[in-house]
Amino acid sequence: MKKLIYIAFILLGTIACNTEIVVNETTAVIETGVDADSWITIPAGTFNSKMIFHEDEIDYDYEMMLTHVTNAQYAKYLTEALAKGTIKIHEDSIMGDYKGEPFDEYLHEEEIPAGEKLQMPLSKAGTHISLVDNAFVVDEGFDNHPVINVTWFGANSYAEFYGYRLPTEREWEKAARGHEDTRAYAWGDEISSNITNFGSGKTALQRVVGGNVARTTPVGYYNGKTYGDFETEDNRSPYGLYDMGGNAWQWVGDDYANVHYRYMKGGSFTNYEYNLFVWARNSAGPSHNSINLGFRCARDVKVLEATTEAIVTDSTLVEEVEINPEN
Repeated sequence: MKKLIYIAFILLGTIACNTEIVVNETTAVIETGVDADSWITIPAGTFNSKMIFHEDEIDYDYEMMLTHVTNAQYAKYLTEALAKGTIKIHEDSIMGDYKGEPFDEYLHEEEIPAGEKLQMPLSKAGTHISLVDNAFVVDEGFDNHPVINVTWFGANSYAEFYGYRLPTEREWEKAARGHEDTRAYAWGDEISSNITNFGSGKTALQRVVGGNVARTTPVGYYNGKTYGDFETEDNRSPYGLYDMGGNAWQWVGDDYANVHYRYMKGGSFTNYEYNLFVWARNSAGPSHNSINLGFRCARDVKVLEATTEAIVTDSTLVEEVEINPEN
């Protein structure tokens, strides 16, 4: 009898897990009106970091992507990188070269030698990008959703390919919280199922995006618009960035010495409210990839060199008068 009960629990657990990991292969196209190619300038200045509101300062301007990198943007990168030979396809995995990290043999330090590293597994559930005739295409309806199942190596490679970089954790927190603000979330101090895509808001989203389990939402979806009968609230940060809490975790660029793990910020559609706090973080090795993990990029502000124009002054006229005294 005990054995039958045990088997029953296994079957129930299997059914529950299978229900939970259902991933939509296609979804309805939802236009948010938000331009994923836009960048936001984050000005130099002080800000409050961490849960205890530690005063910090970044003394330079920089730019951050308005949204997560989307499936469409990442598919474009993969197509271009494949044509240039900077990535390769090994069975069902996208691989690319990485320079490696110094290894000091500290306790728990992960050794990361130079060589080919996994950027994205193509066959993993939730990867909405596939290779067709030497070009990468996105599943229907997922073009403007955040790319997921991308490793830190894959995120870093995308950034370097276009001359960008991944933001540091400090840059990310300043962009999320704003200048000298102490808000808990990027949009304020309260959270609801109408303001971002997180674990407790899953049921409300199913009415709109469909499927057995709500997954990612289009970037910028929570912008104050109403989709069907679902009214969203604007979740932009003080500087105007969307989804700095919820939807998908975001890799940051710091390499933490003696460990080589990378941190991620922002929480995701699978997480509870506390994971979405500005100061919250998660971490994993750079080869880790997950259905709820993506990224956005940062870049340095380009300083335009000032140009001086030749100006004719009164002194020229004076010289002419001296040369031509009769005038």
